[in-house]
Amino acid sequence: MFDGYILTDNSVRNILADDTLTTNADSTSIGFQMRTRIPYYRGVPLSMVHDVVVEVDGKRVDPSSIRFSADAGAHWFTLEEMWTVASMRWEYADEALVRVMRPGGLSSGAHDIKLEVAIRVAYIPVPFGGTMTRTITIS
Repeated sequence: MFDGYILTDNSVRNILADDTLTTNADSTSIGFQMRTRIPYYRGVPLSMVHDVVVEVDGKRVDPSSIRFSADAGAHWFTLEEMWTVASMRWEYADEALVRVMRPGGLSSGAHDIKLEVAIRVAYIPVPFGGTMTRTITIS
């Protein structure tokens, strides 16, 4: 239902150590990031984000390398840390940032990036979310 909002168009970028975003492949890149919207019609505490899965060219990224920010990068959390964060919310109107820590970031060329986001809410017995794959090009 919310699949069309999961991976924001033109949002995948390599990141440098100083948090500068770049569209270029660069050996100094520390990883890459993308923007996403919540797969629900209301905001939730970060502790209710059930899972975030990233695949690059059909290969699943190690979950321990994923970082998540619901406040434009002011605070970053690992997926395990998010399970304990009840004081910060991901609001419906806000795009969250998903960062993958990966030396060198994404190499030059085309890549299929798949993002899955699942959340839990109190009155629905199973986690639900959305999945989206986009082909992006790094110069």
